[in-house]
Amino acid sequence: MLFHVSDDESSDETANNVGSLLLQLQGLDTASDQARHRKANLAERDHLNAVATTVVEWERRCTALAAQIENSEREIALAEQRSTEIDASRRRLQDQMKTVIAPREAEALQHEIATLDEERSALDEGTLLKMEEQSAAETELSSLRAQEGALRQEASSATSALAEVEASIDAGLTELSTSRAQLVASLPAALVSRYEHVRAKLGVAAAMLAGSRCEGCHLDLSPAEVDEVRRAPADALPDCPQCGRLLVR
Repeated sequence: MLFHVSDDESSDETANNVGSLLLQLQGLDTASDQARHRKANLAERDHLNAVATTVVEWERRCTALAAQIENSEREIALAEQRSTEIDASRRRLQDQMKTVIAPREAEALQHEIATLDEERSALDEGTLLKMEEQSAAETELSSLRAQEGALRQEASSATSALAEVEASIDAGLTELSTSRAQLVASLPAALVSRYEHVRAKLGVAAAMLAGSRCEGCHLDLSPAEVDEVRRAPADALPDCPQCGRLLVR
């Protein structure tokens, strides 16, 4: 297929250089694609995501430890309250023992006292364990909170670094867009439409013919295909018979 590039709106100079201009347009579009791909795959973004994950995990752990400490304090307080109640009950039973005469009644009181002693012992062991857990949680929480400044600073630095790189890429894309608009204005509208159509399908729409090879698909044309391409009118851009890209000779 041949695409004629000369029309009433195009000067002779533009028609003669349209292939070069088309390759420049392709170069701008390729540079833009690469910039957008780079922006979407920035190491700075990966680093920020990793730092953000660390901060979220740090906050989660701090919250969990604070809740654990609060729970331990509550359970210790309840245990101490129950221990006080047990001590009071034990003193009351011991006072009763002093006035008891019947052996069976004394035995019953002794059994109650023994039961209270067992409960108090279990409470003491549980309270000691809770206090140890609370102490360990407080130590860990204190250590984590000491890291907060460094973590927040790292997150801030990572955010700034990403914003700086993205701003630089965006500025470059703006320059490319401006250059592209100027270049498109110098090309025939029909050719630009054809170029955009091919680019939408193949990504790269225009390529040089280097010897017998299309630089777009990197395939060699047959001698007959090369001859047909080279015999095309000067004001026409042939398609690559292998990939369909616009060939510039």
